[in-house]
Amino acid sequence: MDLTYDPPSAFRHAGDALHELVAAEISSSDFGPDDYRPGLNAYLHAMDYDPRFHEQGRRAAWGQIVAILRGRAHAYRAMKQHPGFDRHPVVSPVVITGVPRTGTTALHRLMAVDPRFQGLQTWLIDSPMPRPPIETWADYPQFRKTMAGIDAQHAAAPDHQAAHFRAAEEVHECCMILWHGFTSNILACAGPSAQTYDAWWRSQSEAASYDYFRACVQLIGSNEPHRRWLLKNPGHIENLDLLLAVFPDAKIIQTHRDPGKAIPSLVSLMANLHPLFEEGRRQERSENMLIREVAKWSEAVEKAQRVRSRFPGQVLDVVHADFHADPMAVLERIYAFIDMDIPETLRPGLAKRIAEKPELARGTHKYDIADFGMTADQAREPFRDYIQRYDLLEKAR
Repeated sequence: MDLTYDPPSAFRHAGDALHELVAAEISSSDFGPDDYRPGLNAYLHAMDYDPRFHEQGRRAAWGQIVAILRGRAHAYRAMKQHPGFDRHPVVSPVVITGVPRTGTTALHRLMAVDPRFQGLQTWLIDSPMPRPPIETWADYPQFRKTMAGIDAQHAAAPDHQAAHFRAAEEVHECCMILWHGFTSNILACAGPSAQTYDAWWRSQSEAASYDYFRACVQLIGSNEPHRRWLLKNPGHIENLDLLLAVFPDAKIIQTHRDPGKAIPSLVSLMANLHPLFEEGRRQERSENMLIREVAKWSEAVEKAQRVRSRFPGQVLDVVHADFHADPMAVLERIYAFIDMDIPETLRPGLAKRIAEKPELARGTHKYDIADFGMTADQAREPFRDYIQRYDLLEKAR
């Protein structure tokens, strides 16, 4: 959350000024191919029509747009400064995906304890560059800027920490690189109201964003090209075909949970961000969000099922209740699937992370689907085949 930029009087007329601002800030006017511009244009127009900003929210929305475009420009500047960054392919990355709030973050951060993996740290997502030695991170202004932005967001929305804590040095989601292409579900739902952008986004392909994503992964890992990648993004289940186009030998772990619990948890998480940008309409927006997210993710799981049927042996299913009941047993299955062992020296660190339950350290995320105008059974109905396929109601008991 960055409030340091003065927002324009009209977002839709500020595209040139936005590019000039970012170019001056990082001393580079290279934004890569123009495939991002239609999405940026659609989003800028949406910001003039959909949200009911309060003064700080308008400033926060503009700061977010600046940060996204700055991340893209930073990546292309770093690519130019490091020729040959893409010399080595990304071999058999481990990718965690699934409907949001099905345990993807907990599993991702648990597996990130294994030092044999490399991941996408939050600050490097914001400012893509070859990952420097960890002991030097605090010396980078980009690291400090990310840390300050996260601290500001946590201060403004403390309830968000219990639902989804972030830190500059922690691994984070691929979607925060993918949105540098301005064709992103995140822009449609996890910020100011953007219904008109959402309508545009639903008819778009994210193929160009996935090509950019692969290049950023290669760039960030270019100092350790042979170290295996561990990645995570719920949204990949809607784009497994695009993911496997850029990483054809990926090993995918798909997590599952009763949608009657997962989807309202997601809506609660996103609704906590609404007051950062807008006045009023939180109840109405939350109810609209639940309708949207039920439809979106019920379609996504069926699309994923069709795609994964063409890639036998590349997807492992993990049910949230099983992971919650016996995390080490699930890890044993996962490591066998990805053809890696769990060294005895690693087990104490994994056990410590499991015992500490750091995801609960900042409070419990509390929500009730009834607050969003729908029952759990109504939310489950479009997922009927998916729930039966993975026995999710039985597993939840």
